[in-house]
Amino acid sequence: MKLVLASNNAKKLAELQALFDGLGVELVRQGELGVSEAEEPHVTFIENALAKARHASAATGLPAIADDSGLCVDALGGMPGVISANYATVLARAGVTPEREAERATQDEANNALLLEKLRDVDDRRACFMCTLMAIRSADDPQPLVAMGRWNGEILRAREGEGGFGYDPLMFIPAFGATVASLSKEVKNAHSHRAIAAAQMRQLMQQAWHL
Repeated sequence: MKLVLASNNAKKLAELQALFDGLGVELVRQGELGVSEAEEPHVTFIENALAKARHASAATGLPAIADDSGLCVDALGGMPGVISANYATVLARAGVTPEREAERATQDEANNALLLEKLRDVDDRRACFMCTLMAIRSADDPQPLVAMGRWNGEILRAREGEGGFGYDPLMFIPAFGATVASLSKEVKNAHSHRAIAAAQMRQLMQQAWHL
């Protein structure tokens, strides 16, 4: 069964393909089929994942799967949430923080710096990485498959670790006694929010799609 992945991220493709190994599913990045990136105007991971999946399926006529993920911090009411990847830039455009700072640093560095500033005087550092996977058989599928993974941790006051990307250097996982950036790639991929969601999705596909 060929599934369009509503992403052009090669690492995400490889990771999900490995997690779906043995299901008889072949993932193809939407860009390889000439599909443009979908708009993500919604405030929840579920809505954005569904929008991306429908966009890819409508453009190709094939079943599709989409991922929407990010960091949610308890003390910030769940922010940065769906704008995790562009946190500093989005707030800069809203006049919350000087845009020149986001331009001087890389996006990840700017996002991490802003998060640390927001939590500077906050003792509650609880947070989680969230991943929502959405799979549909067609653009108008009334029964989308929804899987969600949550990876709980705490935001440190300084970066630790050289691996990973995004907020990984700040996200401390108590179960491992280390930040995500300090974990090996194998450990991260086996225990991450995406791995948790993918395991759920695998079961859903087997049950609902009889794979």
